Amino acid sequence: MNDIPMYIQDDEPLAKEITAAIRAGDTGGLKKLLEADEGLSKVRIETKNQDYRGIRSLLHIATDWPGRIPNGPEVIRLLVTNGADVNAKFQGAHAETPLHWAASNNDVEALDALLDAGADIEAGGSVIDGGTALSDAVAFGQWDTAHRLAERGAKQLLWHAAALGNMDEVRRFVEEDKSKNPKQLNQAFWLACHGGQREAAEYLKTCGADINWVGYDGLTPLDAARRSGADDLVNWLVSVRE
Repeated sequence: MNDIPMYIQDDEPLAKEITAAIRAGDTGGLKKLLEADEGLSKVRIETKNQDYRGIRSLLHIATDWPGRIPNGPEVIRLLVTNGADVNAKFQGAHAETPLHWAASNNDVEALDALLDAGADIEAGGSVIDGGTALSDAVAFGQWDTAHRLAERGAKQLLWHAAALGNMDEVRRFVEEDKSKNPKQLNQAFWLACHGGQREAAEYLKTCGADINWVGYDGLTPLDAARRSGADDLVNWLVSVRE
């Protein structure tokens, strides 16, 4: 058994070899590497590139952009079976887990494999709000993983529910917040437009949401709906602004 340090640089031969095996979905080669040293699954790889500085676990590599690596679920299961921490946090500008990265890449298969392996669906660390993987999925418009997270029981905030068109949750949040917090209403309205959810948008407008509120990326709700290709919602927004 080799004595492998906890942290290695991404330009070291071992880092290159294990990364290549993971990204290629080479389960046979990966298994041999893991069997050669029982500590390899826990190793963290440090990248000092100015555009991508930080420390990743092997599961982060398996869920890194653009996602959907060959044999992704098998690679994830192999790493976890050999001791990889399914809830490992990125060390750097944020503290996202592999689940956050799978959600951000709209990689439903990887997301399911991580959850099946015990990933914490409520783990914080999102680059959006320090929150859960659902925040990343919704904010980045990754609707397949956003809906799957909701299906698998992820807790929703008002803006999550609005973007997903979950009207029961939207109404519950608004009715429980007797103050009708303007900022939350405006944010939720914008996210409803971002998600192409006309029913949620109409309801939130009746609750006092500002139809011209400028939100993320400097976009108005109408801009957000147009970007999402929600033509019916766009037509409604235009009609109520006239």
